[in-house]
Amino acid sequence: MSGSEQAPVVGVSTYRQRAVTGVWDVEACLTPAPYVEGVTRAGGIAVLLPPQPADAAVAAAVLDRLDGLVLVGGSDVDPALYGAGPHDATDPPQRQRDTWEALLVHEAIARGVPFLGICRGAQVLGVALGGTLHQHVPEVIGHHGHRAGNAVFTPTVVTTVPGTRVADILGDGVTAPCYHHQAIDRVADGLVVGARDDDGLVEAVELPDHPFGVAVQWHPEEDLDDLRLFAALVDASARRRTGAYA
Repeated sequence: MSGSEQAPVVGVSTYRQRAVTGVWDVEACLTPAPYVEGVTRAGGIAVLLPPQPADAAVAAAVLDRLDGLVLVGGSDVDPALYGAGPHDATDPPQRQRDTWEALLVHEAIARGVPFLGICRGAQVLGVALGGTLHQHVPEVIGHHGHRAGNAVFTPTVVTTVPGTRVADILGDGVTAPCYHHQAIDRVADGLVVGARDDDGLVEAVELPDHPFGVAVQWHPEEDLDDLRLFAALVDASARRRTGAYA
């Protein structure tokens, strides 16, 4: 078999929104290229997973064909999913995307498919398993340092929790590119906190009994000189592909 035939196939979630390309102004399914580049530079093959009408059977059919999964950042999760009303600063809900990504998370967990959640992806994981979110972090910590605005990522010192998978991957911590105004509040049962920042916010969670179930609040795709998280995901996905674990 060639290297490409052996490389793990990793699904990457996408947005559905209006986009302009050339003369076209249309609804599109897209995701920023750095997420794809993180997977491919780490040795995986990336495929895009657009939001779509689905149920558990559809999500299962997708996950049965994948070796790994990345849930990317983006708009806020619908607060109704964790029993809250919307904050004034919360984005309008994208219910199809919320439903689709929650289904993917549940099926990835059920099948032992390795996954990496990024920013919104960490929040999707937390909410899907029964946790809650801070809807506007500045009201919790008293500053806007985690989302400076104008697409400027803020370097944020993140400290890992000893004994976690995140600590195994990143050591004691990392200066991470952040761009978020929401964050995990109540940690869902079954999740373990893998990292916090200097404000005490949860910056990473993980499923300790899963082959690779890790989610971070920051944006590792914005610093592809450090591929450790993507490499760990692709390595776990490759082991699944070769039958190292089922």
